Amino acid sequence: MRPGLPLPDLGGGPSEPIDPDNPPWGVAQALLTWVTSLGLLLVVPLVAVIPYILYRTIAFGSDNAETLLADKNFIFISILGIFPTHILLLGVIWLVVTNRGSRPFWQTLGWSWPENFGPWKSIFLAVGLLFVGWLMTLLFGGGETQLDQLINSSYKARVATAILAVATGPLVEELLYRGVLYAAFQRALGVFGAVVVVSALFAGVHVFQYYNNLGVIAVISVLSVALTLVRARTGRLLPSFVMHLVFNGIQSVILVLQPVVQKLQPGAEEKTAAYIIEGISRHLG
Repeated sequence: MRPGLPLPDLGGGPSEPIDPDNPPWGVAQALLTWVTSLGLLLVVPLVAVIPYILYRTIAFGSDNAETLLADKNFIFISILGIFPTHILLLGVIWLVVTNRGSRPFWQTLGWSWPENFGPWKSIFLAVGLLFVGWLMTLLFGGGETQLDQLINSSYKARVATAILAVATGPLVEELLYRGVLYAAFQRALGVFGAVVVVSALFAGVHVFQYYNNLGVIAVISVLSVALTLVRARTGRLLPSFVMHLVFNGIQSVILVLQPVVQKLQPGAEEKTAAYIIEGISRHLG
């Protein structure tokens, strides 16, 4: 097996070979990590906006929820609050995987390239998934989602979302879902059961963001199954991460450039690939 990325070993302990499909944690600990991630996603962004809410209250008096949700700065700060959420979640995952530093981190998760499955294959599959997603959005369609409204609130919110979807989203989600969760469920339920459960959990947490857009929900579901199947087929986490990174990265570039294209060609948003692909999925962590 070829070595993976030259990343530092973030845990202690011996360096003997470790089977990523036989993790030292169980289903209960994996589910607790997942529930913790949901709690962090709910609490940390809320804490991040408290100073701004206090500022508005002092400067302009008390606001109702409708006023705050229409405030571009409030939305932008809420999106920025996802970054510390991901950092904290990385810390939680590290504690689980390494048992507080007693085991190697990357090696335990299977962060390496397997035989006959390198970077180019991951990139090719990611692009293929984007194409499939484009076809599915054309077939199912759907209305504007809550996430669409957040992104369209300001250009800075759009850029922050794009950076988040590349810088931390794929890494955190793959470590959690295809790393911690899949390994535990694979040992307990077998490959098929683990693919079903992990794919459902991954897709399920995104449904509320896209509840009125069947096309995007379908794409997220296909992406979830594909990433989990690659993890199951290769026995390694790195291919799924690269697929996820490329999938999000292409969309993030389009997300940032789409308003520029519209300014240069007013009314062209319904004719350009940028507009179509943007509707595939604005996928956050």
